[in-house]
Amino acid sequence: MEKEIDASVLAVINEKRLSGAKLTPVEIITKMGVFDARTQASSSAWLATGDNVIVTLWAEQIATGGEGRWFAIESLDTHQRIGGGERSALQIQRAKDRLQLLQFAMDESAPLRVALQANRVEICAVESDKNAKIGVRVPDDLEWHVADWNPDTKLAILVRGERGWLPSEAEIKAAKLKPGVPKGISNTAASQDDVHAAAMAYLAKHFGSYGYKAENVTSQHFGYDMEVSDKKGNTLLKLAVKGLGSGVRSFKLSPEERAAAEAGDPWRLGVVSDATSPGAVHKIYKPAEVDSASGLELDL
Repeated sequence: MEKEIDASVLAVINEKRLSGAKLTPVEIITKMGVFDARTQASSSAWLATGDNVIVTLWAEQIATGGEGRWFAIESLDTHQRIGGGERSALQIQRAKDRLQLLQFAMDESAPLRVALQANRVEICAVESDKNAKIGVRVPDDLEWHVADWNPDTKLAILVRGERGWLPSEAEIKAAKLKPGVPKGISNTAASQDDVHAAAMAYLAKHFGSYGYKAENVTSQHFGYDMEVSDKKGNTLLKLAVKGLGSGVRSFKLSPEERAAAEAGDPWRLGVVSDATSPGAVHKIYKPAEVDSASGLELDL
């Protein structure tokens, strides 16, 4: 929405909108070189003729830094929507396709052609509002480029104009205050206790979504951390829970956990990767599969 757009960005959009022919959003990207744009209208990045990468940038997210330079903070998290909440499988795939093209442009030191886009609803609601429509889309005359790509914070920085400039930490911090701008994750490594707690919370939410009860029994040193039971109280799983994430790249099994694994069903090992991030994923291992678990340090 216009009230969320920086004045200098809005001025360029209005100038382009009023000076050129009135074109639809699909016609805009067609003129920018996107082949068969109508069948790709729902995408937000395209590989156009001449291997040119074209991306849409929501004007509401663009910030200004030193000397009036424009920049945008791009999330590398494909699973979380801008306004919070999990993306659908289709939205995740579109986000992955966009990041793949951005990474291609970065690896090739290639410029980005940008379609500036303003929306009819607040930026935080764009992905979750089924009625959200593009208010205006115009081509930007200046080239952009990928100036920074940081997997640790899950953020990239896109910059308008010549290379060699990056926004300062203060400018990035100020930009993150804008509604809908990705915040990323902290560079500070999480402690092992923090990662384990995040893994426990993730799995409790996962099993709870199926109507099961997930009870934390870590303090009782049974050789597992969580008992999962059905509505009748029947124990379905006894999970030894391990988390991986920033600062925690591996884990060991205690003697109690090894003994519980040898006792067999219903013991399982549950490993949650990226446990402290919105993109956490898990895998469950049977006792016979434990030694092949990702992140396990084997006792030599």
